[in-house]
Amino acid sequence: MASAKRVVFLDYLRVIACFMVIIVHVCECYYCGAEGVLIATESDRLWVTLIDSLLRPAVPLFVMASSYLLLPLSYSTSVFFKKRFVRVFIPFLFWILMYAIVPPLMEDGKGMDAVWANIGHILYNFTDNAGHLWFIYMLIGVYCLMPIISPWLKEIGKKGELIFLAIWFLTTFHHYAKSCLGGIWGECIWNEFHALYYYSGFIGYVVLAHFVRTHIRWSLRKSLLIGIPCILLGYAVTAGFFYSNSLVTTDYYIVELSWRFCTFNVALMTFGMFVILRHLDCTNPVIYKPVSKISSLSYGIYLMHIFVLTFMFGLLGSHFSTPAAILVVGLSTFAGCCLITWLLSKIPGHKYIIG
Repeated sequence: MASAKRVVFLDYLRVIACFMVIIVHVCECYYCGAEGVLIATESDRLWVTLIDSLLRPAVPLFVMASSYLLLPLSYSTSVFFKKRFVRVFIPFLFWILMYAIVPPLMEDGKGMDAVWANIGHILYNFTDNAGHLWFIYMLIGVYCLMPIISPWLKEIGKKGELIFLAIWFLTTFHHYAKSCLGGIWGECIWNEFHALYYYSGFIGYVVLAHFVRTHIRWSLRKSLLIGIPCILLGYAVTAGFFYSNSLVTTDYYIVELSWRFCTFNVALMTFGMFVILRHLDCTNPVIYKPVSKISSLSYGIYLMHIFVLTFMFGLLGSHFSTPAAILVVGLSTFAGCCLITWLLSKIPGHKYIIG
């Protein structure tokens, strides 16, 4: 039986979202160029569009999974930050140093000058070979806001949360409006903080997770009836914009416009997937035991996966067709990361490395 302290569907959700992130990053091997979007064949364009577009909710799902049980805070702010510091920041610091040191010495052959340059760079941002760690910077920022919004969530009630989420959903159209109209809602060259700026971004997913937990009690049938149309509509917009824009430009900003995590289409897909996955409650130990273990290791898997992915793509990527390679490299990367994090979890002080 599952532990009474665990929320079963969150374990499944973390594992699924973690695998989704890895597949997204495998797809990058087929469209990311040094100077812009570089897609070798029409087959690559089609498969990257179909696969990657479907998986864009991966990051928002992670944010919602991280927020679902945290808010409102059940302990003091100091205890909250201490727990997050050990669980999130110290492993992040370990791995960002690894990405700063290992590639220049082992892969790029650039030597210690590049290592010191990378270490200087991480004082203010992630390095070029650790782009996935942008997520941790964002997550730390979200955690810093949680003690502020926690009292608000206790007092605001369902109607207040709905009003906030409605305004937040309006901001998810911002990038589309901006691409057509330029600066909007007071946004201009001397002021990037438009009227709805403070309602925008990933904080919306934090509130959405709390709203779903507190106010939505849908049956599986109702979740499917609402969730599936949200997924299909969001997916159509996400894939359609990427495919059509990739035909006419190599500008990342334009091509990836519909792939941004805080767009209305990705928000719809995220909501649809979350309310459906919420019904995953299988506690059969044959299935749930490995899922719960991988879930507990998911942060470490996320932190290290680019190292393993780079190796696996070099080893396997050229031996398969594009869709098969994406799947094979994704699965082998996921399996490799699971094994490495499991081995690391056996050593003393592992929480400082994999969380």
